[in-house]
Amino acid sequence: MKFVSYIFDNIESYGIVSENDNSVIPMNLILEKINKEVPVNLLNFIEKYSNDINDEILSTLEENQFKGIEIDKIKIAAPIPNPRRNVFCLGKNYAEHALEVKSLPSGNAAIPEYPIYFTKVADPAIGHMDKVIIPKGYTEKIDYEVELAIIIGKDGKDISPDAAEDYIFGYTIANDISARDIQVKHIQWFKGKSLDTFTPMGPYIVDKSEIKFPVKLDISCKVNDELRQNSNTRHLIFDIPYIISDLSRGLTLRAGDIILTGTPSGVGIGFEPHKYLKSGDIVECSIEKIGTLVNFIE
Repeated sequence: MKFVSYIFDNIESYGIVSENDNSVIPMNLILEKINKEVPVNLLNFIEKYSNDINDEILSTLEENQFKGIEIDKIKIAAPIPNPRRNVFCLGKNYAEHALEVKSLPSGNAAIPEYPIYFTKVADPAIGHMDKVIIPKGYTEKIDYEVELAIIIGKDGKDISPDAAEDYIFGYTIANDISARDIQVKHIQWFKGKSLDTFTPMGPYIVDKSEIKFPVKLDISCKVNDELRQNSNTRHLIFDIPYIISDLSRGLTLRAGDIILTGTPSGVGIGFEPHKYLKSGDIVECSIEKIGTLVNFIE
């Protein structure tokens, strides 16, 4: 199942994408059919139900002919436009990327011995086909980072690696837009990654049942149709069970939390000369079994 948040007739809503990806079935129609309360948005849905009623939803979709909304008539939003908390992120979690970003804060370019955690503000996260706005006069070195994002499905603390999958709701695509000059200037990552419009996500959250564990998905990024990043999530230094277990030690993960798992090599700062984003660029972030997230740079 693919969950989507969208705007139709100026009303924000969420639903399930049809099997042929050409329409969206509003969630209120599905939940009313199975006599369930209808949460106001996808974040509230995850907090209330997690994956507990997914089998009921699937059965209802198979048994009923719901009238969907054509996908080209909606505006796809970020799956969770306003996360409850900052987005959790991992830095340097692919070996080749760790070696290519020599000038960024966090010590030397060596492959990290322990996960490098930081957070970024997404208020709001932007969606598929939205614009990333460069704050001109403040930063000139804007970079892209395609990442697999984990959506946490239920609260948990001190989670064992073996239990990690139980706490996942699903997966989406994120582009961790980064102002490299701001990162270097402030000797940390938070500010340069938290500027307005710097957290594109989407287009969908794919239910975890659709993606085999351990997660081994092709991941790539194109800028103006030039392939820049091309890898597979099997190359994560710290894999998903490790991330969820380690991050949750002494820290309660909450339903709806978002974890960005790191980006592979091929970011703009890794080229000589650097290949930073500029106004007019089109960035396409793709992950196998999830889709493609497209954003425009302005």
